[in-house]
Amino acid sequence: MISVNDLKNGLTLELDNGLWSVVEFLHVKPGKGAAFVRTKLKNVESGNVIEKTFRAGEKVAKAMLNRKEMQYLYKEGKEFVMMDTESYEQLQLTETQVGDGVKYLKENMIVQVLMHDTRIIGVDIPAHVELEVVDTPPAEKGNTAQGGTKPATLETGAVVQVPFFVSNGDVIRVDTRSNEYLDRC
Repeated sequence: MISVNDLKNGLTLELDNGLWSVVEFLHVKPGKGAAFVRTKLKNVESGNVIEKTFRAGEKVAKAMLNRKEMQYLYKEGKEFVMMDTESYEQLQLTETQVGDGVKYLKENMIVQVLMHDTRIIGVDIPAHVELEVVDTPPAEKGNTAQGGTKPATLETGAVVQVPFFVSNGDVIRVDTRSNEYLDRC
């Protein structure tokens, strides 16, 4: 059990027979009345987002999650094959289990698979990945004065806004949490 005063973004809770991840939280101390915590919670399995208010100091159950380091091997049909780096056991995950990080998965990438009991609830990919630009329009002379951006398709199929000086074949670093260009490698 954890107090709602100790909530943090990304924390997973067990509420109403389901797993909920904290997206946002706000401690409110009105001038009159008791303090409370207003939260936005996302259902781990369905993706539904709800708003819930707790009284300050109320206790909630923290979900015990196991993280297992795995290596992404390849895509087979619509499933992604992962290998446990310790036991070499292979698992097949669906696109919904992998989540939004699917557009950054590159063969042989090391990821963290989140498990609750024996059920896989998600995959955490690294915060930054290095990917090759496979398709982007050429820079036009005189376009760089304003520091604008153009779309670039990466080797995994993800599309990211990049500065005009980036061209096909360049390897760039991308923040997977915000889908933003960081720098050129």
